[in-house]
Amino acid sequence: MSHLFSPASIGQVSLKNRIIVPPMCQYSAENGMPTAWHKAHYMNLALSGASLVIVEASAVVPEGRITYKDLGLWNEEQMTAMQQMLSDIRQYSDARLGVQIAHAGRKASTDLPWLGGNSIQSTQPNGWQTVAPSALAFGNNAIPHALTIEEISQLKQQFIEAAIRAEKAGFDVIEIHAAHGYILHEFLSPVSNLRQDEYGGCFKNRTRLLINIFHEMREAISPNVAIGVRISATDWLESGWSVPESIELTELLEDLGCDYIHVSSGGLSTEQQIPLSPNYQVPLAQAIHENTMMPVIAVGLITEPLQAEAIVATHQADFVAIGRGILFEPRWPWRAASELNEQIDVAPQYLRSAPHQFKHLFK
Repeated sequence: MSHLFSPASIGQVSLKNRIIVPPMCQYSAENGMPTAWHKAHYMNLALSGASLVIVEASAVVPEGRITYKDLGLWNEEQMTAMQQMLSDIRQYSDARLGVQIAHAGRKASTDLPWLGGNSIQSTQPNGWQTVAPSALAFGNNAIPHALTIEEISQLKQQFIEAAIRAEKAGFDVIEIHAAHGYILHEFLSPVSNLRQDEYGGCFKNRTRLLINIFHEMREAISPNVAIGVRISATDWLESGWSVPESIELTELLEDLGCDYIHVSSGGLSTEQQIPLSPNYQVPLAQAIHENTMMPVIAVGLITEPLQAEAIVATHQADFVAIGRGILFEPRWPWRAASELNEQIDVAPQYLRSAPHQFKHLFK
């Protein structure tokens, strides 16, 4: 058996292969609610053959959305709609389903990407006041409000309450978004966090909010539900958050019972210098993988089956996340199975679709 198609687990959640669909925002919600687009989109991805599909960043509060069209989990109505979407998907797919809970911080209140994605001022339609650890803007965005100690405590509770809703909705996996320059990453990085209190300055203080959120979330959520964290392993800035700090953070999370770490990078500053190329983030995942017993997910310009197979086979990471590549080719796992001489489970409605040269592809 190939390494990519070998079974594995994240916490107590069993996965039939090492292919994961990461969270990818669709900017198509209405008042934080999933629409017909989401129902069709996630059904399609759940039928792809990937073992785990993680639903896009879902905001813990309205002002935590990147755009006014983001999903949310800040109320019971959204939870019920998510629950129904998962129920519909599970009629036809055995893929495990996760959700990423998030707060965009100073990168919130922007327009839709296909409309330019520019910052929307709080005085304009579809805009609101953004918040952050410090009153430092992201690029040309509006200056955010620096959170008070009381507001930070409220933010922590909002993450925990969103996670409880995610469990009630029936998600198998909950991912805390602490990457890409959003609010938890903003607290982690000395570039965006200039606080002089217990949430700023030294490593322990800058990681305090994420650690506290995870600790309390893990206590509030059933052990049957896996909880992981997505991080940016580096800011790609000399003075920013670094790989050694990511390793230290990972060790702290592992001690608290974290079920996996999802390794991305960047997103904090417009000054970042990212060396884009195939596998460009895999060495970051490998550095963390070598220092933890937790499952590690690698992501970023992983596009070919043999490329993904090599990442798992050489122990650079335990899982690979196929993002934009699976949007472009929603049956990517089928192609991977054919190239790696594997069989793959498909919905019975698709059994007749195997090409003649791959007539034994489907189980």
